[in-house]
Amino acid sequence: MLHELVGPLLEPAFTLGETPTSWGEVLGFVTGVVTVWLVVRQHIANWGVGIVNVVILGLIFLDSGLYADASLQIVYVVLGLYGWWVWLYGGENRTERLVQSTSRGEWAGIAVGIVAATALMTWVLVSFTESTVPFWDALTTALSLAATYGQCRKLIESWVLWITVDLIYVPLYAYKGLYLTGALYVIFLGLCVVGLRAWRRDLAGRTGVPAAA
Repeated sequence: MLHELVGPLLEPAFTLGETPTSWGEVLGFVTGVVTVWLVVRQHIANWGVGIVNVVILGLIFLDSGLYADASLQIVYVVLGLYGWWVWLYGGENRTERLVQSTSRGEWAGIAVGIVAATALMTWVLVSFTESTVPFWDALTTALSLAATYGQCRKLIESWVLWITVDLIYVPLYAYKGLYLTGALYVIFLGLCVVGLRAWRRDLAGRTGVPAAA
């Protein structure tokens, strides 16, 4: 049943050199770029498109037997629903949430979470998988989760975390031979820089004080 559902996503859409690119990768590419572009514009539709993106990836991972990666997509769906609600009702008196700077307390909590999650996932990957890059895999996952949480809260510094993640992902995917995915993250990196500047302008225009990012 699952393979019948995912099958069309695994069919090659085109070939780059000798490497086939599936429809799932194409849809992941398009929905990923659209999601980040919508986040830059603070458009609420980013959460719906983002959930479609992670569901597609989750189905592909599940069909490929990558159960940990598939399970992680469930976390992203939950965070997506949470972020959707917060953006709509997380402001004062349950109004739309506005862009904010991250407080020192929030930074401390995020930093502790990143360190703890990286350590735990590195141990799991070393102990129970054949990952050739366990630390970097764990670190990028922990940073991505932290950045997603910050995005849910409209914290301007979430862009700093995403930029950090993308700077690691680009050479990591190149090392793994995933050149199309690496190219996607180059695009993400550029969009994240644009997003950081746009959110900083929004916060400065509202408060008169430039964001510390």
